Amino acid sequence: MKRELPEGETLLLRTDFSDDDAWRATLDAVNRSYDLDELDLMYGLTVVDDPAFRAVTTADLEDLLGSQYYLFIVDERTIRDPERPLLAVDNSDHGDSGTELPTFRILPREIASVEVNLSLGNMDFEEFAAATDPDGVFRGHPR
Repeated sequence: MKRELPEGETLLLRTDFSDDDAWRATLDAVNRSYDLDELDLMYGLTVVDDPAFRAVTTADLEDLLGSQYYLFIVDERTIRDPERPLLAVDNSDHGDSGTELPTFRILPREIASVEVNLSLGNMDFEEFAAATDPDGVFRGHPR
């Protein structure tokens, strides 16, 4: 089966298909992050829910990613962890050979603000990665 990722603003890629209820809960939480009253945000995600991408790793992404600068992955940890931390992946160097793609974890409620800030260039991937908690999860900036 040939795997091709669609061109889109930002991909939300499902790679774990073990629990459909957890997937729906994660997707609902991501969608709610765009519906916050104090924010007027355009939904910029292209959802990829295709078993052809089961267990895709960040190493596999080098051959799969096109022009996307970053994407969010719903993987096994996302599905198993009650906080549902998605894997954010930086492809701004477009898979320069020999380098591992930078990553950090992010809670679904933070996806909209991170995705919008990255797409507008207000902040870069490294700034969000540096703001993660000791466990590597971005839970938002201190208020």
